[in-house]
Amino acid sequence: MPARTSGNSLALVGDIGGTHARFALTHLASPRVELQHVQSLCSADFASMQHAVEHYLASTAASPARAALAVAGPVGNDEIRLTNRAWSFSRSELQARLGLHELLLINDFGAVARAVPVLEREHLATLHGDSAAPLRGPITVLGPGTGLGVALVVGSHERGWHAVETEGGHASFAPICDEERAIAAWLTAHHGRTSNERLLCGNGLSDIDAVLRGASATLPSELPSPGETSLLRPALREPAEIVAAALEGHDDASRRTLARFCAVLGSVAGDCALMHGARTVVIAGAIVPRFLPFLRSSTFSERFLAKGRMATLLESVPIHVVTHPNPGLLGAATALRATKL
Repeated sequence: MPARTSGNSLALVGDIGGTHARFALTHLASPRVELQHVQSLCSADFASMQHAVEHYLASTAASPARAALAVAGPVGNDEIRLTNRAWSFSRSELQARLGLHELLLINDFGAVARAVPVLEREHLATLHGDSAAPLRGPITVLGPGTGLGVALVVGSHERGWHAVETEGGHASFAPICDEERAIAAWLTAHHGRTSNERLLCGNGLSDIDAVLRGASATLPSELPSPGETSLLRPALREPAEIVAAALEGHDDASRRTLARFCAVLGSVAGDCALMHGARTVVIAGAIVPRFLPFLRSSTFSERFLAKGRMATLLESVPIHVVTHPNPGLLGAATALRATKL
C-alpha cells in the first residue's frame, strides 16, 4: 500500500489493550484535540493488531496519513509484543502495511498519563484534597484494568508536561495482614511470584474473591482435574459479577472482596507516590470509575496514608480519579500533536 501524503491532517489514534482495542480519528490541524468515530472492538475477535486497525479503517472509509497507537507493553524496539494479549508485530512493517507517513507507538498507560494534564476538570473526580486546585507535578498516574498501569508525569502547565512510561505495575506486592498474605500465597503458588498487577486488575479481583471464599494455596499440580469440585478451589467469578454484587449490597463475600481490592489499591498508590515524590496522584483505568462511591467509603485513603513517618507528607497530596471515557485515545492524540509535523 503506498504511503499517504504528509499534508493530510487526518490521523488515527488507538488504545490497544489485552481486552479492548479502541480507535478514533482526529484532525491535527484543529486547535484542540477532538476524537471522532470512536469505536471499541473486542481484541479477541482479531488475529492481530493489524487486522483490528484495518477493520476499523474500513468501517470509517478513512485514509489517515499519521497514527499514534498506544499498546499494552514495552515499545522500545521494532518488534513489539503485547503483555496481556498474544499479539506481536514489527513497527516498521505495520507502518508500511497501513500506508502511513508516520506511526508513533507509545505505551498504553503512557498515553493515559499524557492525557491527564489536558483533561477538563469535569473528567476528574476528587477523592482527597481540593478539587479546584491546579495539577502539580510530579503526578503519579496508576490504573487497574486488564493489568496495572503506572506512569509518572513531570513538569507544569507553564513549562510543559512530560510523561515517563514505566512497568511499575510489576513491582512485588507487599501484604500487610493475614488476609493479604493468604492472597499472596495463592498467587505465588500459581505464578511463581506476586506482583501488584496480579491483584490490581480484573483477574486479580476474581482471585481475591476466590481466596476469601476459601481457596487454599495449593500448587497447580495438586489442584483438581477439570470437572472435579474441591473446597480448596472455588470457581472463579467474573470481575463484573463481583462488583455488581458488592454494589447491590446484599452479598457480603463480594463486598469483602471489593473492600480488600480498594485497600490494596490505597497501599500501592501511596507507595508509588513516595517513590515518585508525587504532589498529585491520579487513578485511571476502566475498573475504578465503576465503584467510586464504594472506593470513597473504603479504607483506600487510610491505607494510602499508612506510611509511618511519611504519612504527614502524603496528607497534602490530592487524589483524583479519571472519569473520561477514553483517556488513552486522548493521550495518543496529544502525543501525536506534540511531534513535528
